[in-house]
Amino acid sequence: MPATGPRAGRPSGASTAQAVTSCAAIVLLLCAGIGTRASGVAAEPVRVTVSHVARAVCPGEVVLVRATTSAPADAVTGRSPAEALHFARTVDPLVWEAVLGIDISAKAGPVRLIVHAQAGGSAADATHDLVVAPKTFPARRITVDPKFVDPPASEMPRIQREAKQMAAVLAVVSPARLWSGPFAAPVPGPATSAFGRISIINGQRRTPHTGTDFQAAVGTPISAPNAGTVVLSEALYFSGETVIVDHGFGVFSFLAHLSRRDVAVGDAVRAGMVVGLSGVTGRITGPHLHWSVRVGPARVDPMSLLAILGKQSGTGRILERVS
Repeated sequence: MPATGPRAGRPSGASTAQAVTSCAAIVLLLCAGIGTRASGVAAEPVRVTVSHVARAVCPGEVVLVRATTSAPADAVTGRSPAEALHFARTVDPLVWEAVLGIDISAKAGPVRLIVHAQAGGSAADATHDLVVAPKTFPARRITVDPKFVDPPASEMPRIQREAKQMAAVLAVVSPARLWSGPFAAPVPGPATSAFGRISIINGQRRTPHTGTDFQAAVGTPISAPNAGTVVLSEALYFSGETVIVDHGFGVFSFLAHLSRRDVAVGDAVRAGMVVGLSGVTGRITGPHLHWSVRVGPARVDPMSLLAILGKQSGTGRILERVS
C-alpha cells in the first residue's frame, strides 16, 4: 500500500532545519578557531643593541652609553663592574642613554657592560665591551702655606669629619635625572690647570688633581653647570667655601674655593643659576674656581663631561663612536 506520509528518502522540514543549524555551528566553530589562532600569535621579542660615545676610553673620561631597542621599551637597566648604569629615555622612543665614568685610577683592560631591556612581556639582554687604554698624567709643582700640606694635629678631627661627610653625600644616588639640556662650565674663563696632574706640593708628592681649575677673579659669579639639587654648602678645611650640586643619576658637581655661597642644602638650582662667587679660600695659590665632577664612584675630567654632554658636543669635535 502506498505510503501516506512524505515521500521516502526526502527529508522533512524539521530535518532540514536541523541540518542548517548544524552547518552554521560548524562554520562558527571554524571561525572561532581561526580567530583564536590569529590572536594567539606571539609578538616579536624585543631586541637591544648597545653602543657608546666617548672623547676617549681611558682613566678620567666620561662615556655615554646608548641602548637602542627594536620596540619602545618600558625600562632599560644595566651595570658595569663598578656601578649601576642609570638609563633615561631620549626623545627617540627606541633610544635610552646612560652616563658612565672611568675613574682616574682605573686600570687598563677590558670592561664589560651588561644591559637589560623590557618591553611588555618581552625582555632582552646585551653586552658591550669597552677597552680602557692606559693614560699617564703629568706632574705639577706648587707651593702653598705649609699648614695646608701638614695640617696641625688640632685640625685632624675636623678634616676626618669632613672627609666622612663628603663620602656620605657622594654615596647617595638620586633615582632620577635632574639635569636637562647641555652642561656648561661654571665660569667663562679658560681652564688653567688640567685634570689628573700629579701634585708635588712643597716638594711632597700628593694625590692627583681630580678637577679642573678655571681662571676667575675674586667675586666672579659661579654658575651651576646644570640643573640639580644642592647637597652641600659649607666651608671645608681644604676646599674652602664649597658647594656640591647633585645632578641626579650619580652625577655631581663640586665647586670649591668660593668667597661666598648663595645657596643652601636642599635648594633646587637651574642650569646657569649663580650659586656663589669665586674667591681664595682653602688650599689655594691664587684666585680661581676648582670644578670637580663625579659620575657614581668615578672621579672624571669636567672637560670630558662637556665634550660629551656640553653645548659643543658633537659639533666639530672628534668623538669615538663604536657600535
